[in-house]
Amino acid sequence: MTQARRNSISGYLFIAPQFVGFLVFVLGPIVAVFVFSLQSRSLLTGESTFIGLQNFRRMFFEDGLFLVTMRNTLVFAGGLVPANMALALGLALALSRGRRGVGFFRTVYFAPVVTSAVAWAIVWRFLLEADRGLVNQYLSVFSITGPNWLREPGWAMLSVIVNRVLKNLGMNMVIFLAAVINVPGEYYEAATLEGANAVQRFRHVTFPHIMPTTMMVLVITLVGSFKVFDTIMLMTQGGPGHATTVLVYYIYFQGFRVFRTGYASALSVVLFVVVFALTLAQWSARKRLSHYET
Repeated sequence: MTQARRNSISGYLFIAPQFVGFLVFVLGPIVAVFVFSLQSRSLLTGESTFIGLQNFRRMFFEDGLFLVTMRNTLVFAGGLVPANMALALGLALALSRGRRGVGFFRTVYFAPVVTSAVAWAIVWRFLLEADRGLVNQYLSVFSITGPNWLREPGWAMLSVIVNRVLKNLGMNMVIFLAAVINVPGEYYEAATLEGANAVQRFRHVTFPHIMPTTMMVLVITLVGSFKVFDTIMLMTQGGPGHATTVLVYYIYFQGFRVFRTGYASALSVVLFVVVFALTLAQWSARKRLSHYET
């Protein structure tokens, strides 16, 4: 056996565990979900019947809660993504300067990222309690009567959005920080000599150079917003009155609360298609928006 062939076999053996894991835990479940979406399938009884596209017909034309769920999902993503990205970029710009105490603040803002999502959601649920919550107790000091944050529709959605923004803010901040630090300093010097102020330097120097990073963060954050489950489950359980029922939680409800596995699989297919389409659209836009002249 030649050395080249031995190297080739060794390479295949090294990637074999990863490849097998991909087939068993990623590709296999994806294929199964598409198959189950064409069935009337119950997790409780184990019975399944092929029904074609009836699950999708029911979803779009008969299930009014599906439309509510999609609206909630879009509201959640529309609130989370711009707030998260704007705050993360602002913090990155502020912390990119070598001032005293910067390391401490970087650690503080990143701490929620490494905190358990379950613990984070539970703590915030107690903080936002109507009567005993620390937030409303603090507001009462200023004679402000705080709302029932998790039991009023509008406030509940705002609460879960803010909770999730703060949870993942540190990760995007670190990504933006790395991009900002790597912008060549001579560009800022040239812009300053031309009389550019801070806003103009950001617009014409910083932002064009970090555009590839911005598009990557946008893809990650948007896709992540469509997959949030733990925050909704632990803080509101989709309530009040389905006000915070997003698509992922609705999939869980159909599959593991009312045991309609086939219908839950059809909902999962819709989620897969939406996320896949958004990812393709954003990566296509990235190729057009990430070019700049040096």
